[in-house]
Amino acid sequence: MRKLTEGRKMFLSIMAVFASYAIIFILFEDYDRKMMEPFNEASDWHLLLFSLVVMGGLGILLWRYARRMDERISREQATKENQMRRELTQNIAHELKTPVASILGYAETILHTPSISDSQKQMFTERTLTQAQRLATLLQDISILNRMDFAQDVIQMGRVDVSLIMNDIVEETALAFRQKEMSLHNCLPQGIIIHGNEQLIYSIFRNLTDNALNYAGYGTTVEVSATKDREQWHITFKDNGAGIPQQHLPRIFERFYRIDKSRSRTLGGTGLGLSIVKNAVRLHGGDIKIRSNQGEGTTFVITLKQM
Repeated sequence: MRKLTEGRKMFLSIMAVFASYAIIFILFEDYDRKMMEPFNEASDWHLLLFSLVVMGGLGILLWRYARRMDERISREQATKENQMRRELTQNIAHELKTPVASILGYAETILHTPSISDSQKQMFTERTLTQAQRLATLLQDISILNRMDFAQDVIQMGRVDVSLIMNDIVEETALAFRQKEMSLHNCLPQGIIIHGNEQLIYSIFRNLTDNALNYAGYGTTVEVSATKDREQWHITFKDNGAGIPQQHLPRIFERFYRIDKSRSRTLGGTGLGLSIVKNAVRLHGGDIKIRSNQGEGTTFVITLKQM
């Protein structure tokens, strides 16, 4: 079924109102009849014909205006999308530049420095692997965003157990949390079932976990809990870490946006994690909100429909 554009919606709405008014006026032209009566006078038929002519003329004018409005909206959307694509391409090129340059530099050093010691060669090899892993993560994140942007119709949906996914993430990140002397308390009840894509749901909670792990700070606590409201689950993901300055909150879900660029790259972040979270939540018909104050921690609240 063809989707109605804004212009067509406006055209149909106005024509429906005008048609309703014309019918009521014709049937009850003196507004004091209590029953519908057939036309008995020639003036009634003349009024009907006049109303149809006026309605037809108005319809032509409105249709032309609606087409021009749709064309203008399409041009504006195309311009905006092209601008976003250019910015995204520039950001991707910028993000790829650093790990690629590092990999090339380390590889050339190993190949063209015969006198390099085994310990130095090992160090450069490990750094090359780190940058390659960062590059692979970035490409994976870009692939996930592209799927959500341009291939939503091929994303398979089914029964997803959020509780089990979070249990797996706790096990996968346990060592990293211990190394930073952090605590992850998974307080989700069992049986949080939603209709969604398992990989994307995993991406939501893994990215939020990694975000807290990277930025909350040593010795902090991360807690995941949930409440049920009618047919929705409200899942809260909070930490008592460093928090986010207020001026950054409106842009925190933008692609490649970083609060501290140098620190983010040092920690291996791609700048796409929270953007993936927001897009994946919305793809599932949900919503995500953030509350944070510098020095008081950060709280994400995700709303998802239960299955």
